[in-house]
Amino acid sequence: MSTLLYTRYELRRTLRNRRFFLLSLGFPLVLFFLIAGPNRHVHDLDKTGISAPMYFMVGMVAFGTMSSMLSCGARIAAERAVGWNRQLRISPLTTWAYFRAKVQTAYLMALLSMLVLFVAGASLGVSMSAGDWVEMSLLILACLIPFAALGIAIGHMLTPESIGPAMGGGVALLAFLGGTWFPIPSHGFLHDLGQLLPSYWLVQASHVALGGHPMGAKGWIVIVAWTVVLSALARRAYRNDTGRV
Repeated sequence: MSTLLYTRYELRRTLRNRRFFLLSLGFPLVLFFLIAGPNRHVHDLDKTGISAPMYFMVGMVAFGTMSSMLSCGARIAAERAVGWNRQLRISPLTTWAYFRAKVQTAYLMALLSMLVLFVAGASLGVSMSAGDWVEMSLLILACLIPFAALGIAIGHMLTPESIGPAMGGGVALLAFLGGTWFPIPSHGFLHDLGQLLPSYWLVQASHVALGGHPMGAKGWIVIVAWTVVLSALARRAYRNDTGRV
């Protein structure tokens, strides 16, 4: 199986899974309107200087894209259960091509989730220049890299039965500690803990579109560190899994 053929197969299979497709896009969208709709006229949420629609739009983008990136783990776990991974190992497909196809598919779902929520945000009054939209989007995509590695890791470590609760609970916890549902206090335990997590900096991507301070060195160090650690974990999980008889 060639690299291009396998990538096309992954993308087509994801888009054909209508139930997963609608849930992954629809759930964050419904939550956004439920939370941001009643607060559409709040222009300074908890003294953050950010309007409620803007804050919750980016928060739901963080939630939706995290779920999209981790969803590749669910597909990997399902493939392992039916022996598809063993078939791939005897094909000409390289390990790098396998990982790349998984990441590209996850990013496709993340991009679609972003687009839907950006349109929803604009419908509630979120307005920025084209340059700000692009800059914010690129920053969010960069912050998603460690979640792609995490999705691959858990896909090779967990079973189809256990990965669903692990993903749901993990995304909910990361979203909570990252400030998806409410602004993180400017000091204290939650603030210190949140700054150590990639989900916090994923939410902070909104600040660049408001003329505030973009992610500094600390944010990038956190993103890079988690990417390195989780990529190593993903490689180890893959090798352990493929090393089994």
